[in-house]
Amino acid sequence: MVRILLVEDNEMNRDMLSRRLGRKGFEVVMAVDGGEALDMAASQSPALILMDMNLPVIDGWEATRRIKANPATAGIPVIGLTAHAMDGDRDKCIQAGCDDYDTKPVDLPRLLEKIHGQLARCGVKVES
Repeated sequence: MVRILLVEDNEMNRDMLSRRLGRKGFEVVMAVDGGEALDMAASQSPALILMDMNLPVIDGWEATRRIKANPATAGIPVIGLTAHAMDGDRDKCIQAGCDDYDTKPVDLPRLLEKIHGQLARCGVKVES
């Protein structure tokens, strides 16, 4: 089962998205802030990280930069998630090291397409 690290500080968003991903066959581990995300990226070996960008402790931009700077976690694809849909937000996520970007509220079919694309790029097979 493919493990995804979901980094989301909003309990309702975390619960909803983790259940939906679980029903699609993913194992979901969760972090509630950027500091926890750094620890879990290293200890849980996720195949992919869904990173909320507006987080307490360490925001998603800084957490992503640190994940990508660490040789042990640099290869994990990160999809940045944000409620901000301004023109520069996608660029800001990519500059921080995110491999892709999506907006909230989450459109699950679109997000799943991005998740599958990133996993395929890394050679990770997802069981349907």
